[in-house]
Amino acid sequence: MSGTIYSILPPIIAILMVILTRKVLLSLGVGILSAALILTKFSIGETLSKIWGAFKAIFVADGELNTWNVFILLFLLILGVVTALISISGGSRAFGEWAQKRVKTRAGAQFTAALLGIMIFIDDYFNALAVGQVSRPITDRQKVSRAKLAYIIDSTSAPVCVVSPVSSWGAYIIAMIGTILATHSVSEYTPLSAFMTMVPMNYYVFAALALVFATAYFNINLGSMKFHEERAMKEGVLFDPEKEPLGDIKEDLPVSDKGSIGNLVWPIIALIIGTVGAMLWTGYEGVLAEDGVKVTLLTMFEYTDVAKSLVIGGLIGLVVTLGLYLGKGISSAYLPKAFLEGIKSMLPAIYILTLAWMIVDLIGQLKTGEYLAGLVEQSNMNTAFLPVILFVLAGFMAFATGTSWGTFGIMLPIAGEITAATDISMLLPAMAAVLAGAVLGDHCSPISDTTILSSTGAGSHHIDHVVTQLPYAVSGGIMAALGYLVLGLTGSMILGLLTVIVLLIVFILIFKKKATAV
Repeated sequence: MSGTIYSILPPIIAILMVILTRKVLLSLGVGILSAALILTKFSIGETLSKIWGAFKAIFVADGELNTWNVFILLFLLILGVVTALISISGGSRAFGEWAQKRVKTRAGAQFTAALLGIMIFIDDYFNALAVGQVSRPITDRQKVSRAKLAYIIDSTSAPVCVVSPVSSWGAYIIAMIGTILATHSVSEYTPLSAFMTMVPMNYYVFAALALVFATAYFNINLGSMKFHEERAMKEGVLFDPEKEPLGDIKEDLPVSDKGSIGNLVWPIIALIIGTVGAMLWTGYEGVLAEDGVKVTLLTMFEYTDVAKSLVIGGLIGLVVTLGLYLGKGISSAYLPKAFLEGIKSMLPAIYILTLAWMIVDLIGQLKTGEYLAGLVEQSNMNTAFLPVILFVLAGFMAFATGTSWGTFGIMLPIAGEITAATDISMLLPAMAAVLAGAVLGDHCSPISDTTILSSTGAGSHHIDHVVTQLPYAVSGGIMAALGYLVLGLTGSMILGLLTVIVLLIVFILIFKKKATAV
């Protein structure tokens, strides 16, 4: 049943259950079970073995430690401890008081979070967690719901990473583009120039970012976001106390009155510098291990070990946090509690992430992505409709599989094959549409790791984030789809972009009135 229409059933079952029941672990568990049953043709013994194999693969792959996954989990635990120590030292309180004097409006708090999301563009994992740590004291003080913060974080991380050449995403995409250009003997562009030419064609990025700032400025609250925001403003309830938010300290920790904003700012700065430095170092080592590869900034990001770099940066941040904590003369008796509560705060996110990785592994074995991609290859379409069709398909693939990078890996070469066989001039628009669609699907998918980490960074309940972000992501996706339709029909990147801008203006004018009336 792999590579057939049955392969799309497990992700659909899991996603529908998540939305209908709002029980993430149960829904992912059912998705995992259904995928394993289909893979083993409903053999109970083999199904259990398949599920165990998917769990084991998170930690051990090809007989070796799966360092990527293990390091990501370690980084989450380290960040939880850092957060608890910052809280006990009084850093969060002091930073919140400092920010309250300078950021005096709810819109200003949201703008601050959005700008931080754009500035920290090195990696989406790092972006989601670091921006959340800095922004949460500011948005909490201005009574911005955690669901709104999670939306801001999610919609300024991947969209910026996917158009930045100096990021883990950019380096990966540029390397893929180079292979595709060489395969089809396209010498008009270098991989970097092709990537930069595609940036203004990534219409979903512009729509998503514009919607974030418009939402903050005009207080546009769509769907259930309106409920969360009104409750936060009127009652000061930032998240549903009956639901378990990810990445939030559950117990009240003692807070020192000796803390300053430096207790929050310096650990985050150390975390950023340590992580970026480690990415360059591991990237440099990676380049040296490859024959014939020149050491450049781009190649270092291409060969960097992001997960290892996050752990190194996290440990540096932890050491700085401990130094500042002890330097304030705060009793070391609180340290065991800080470590325990910090680790406990990250366990719900780790549980969800673990099950999400398992279902992604099983969906990969079902060849769901390959089945969806085959639908395009088998169809005889007008090349004018190619960008919009690839955008929609890439979006659905990322939504169903929970991985934008996996969608890139499958769909970018297919975009190259189709355009080479039909109209090679459509190569860059087609690949840009794939990149945009993958980010859209990633934003909508409850099983996406970046969606989970955005919830974690914001301290939001995961499904609250998924449901409240969906109307904004879909709105941006519709605008981008119409832009790609115009691009395909006219061949003009500018007309496609203008279409998106006009639709954005119309959207703001319509919902601005409703937001003002609330």
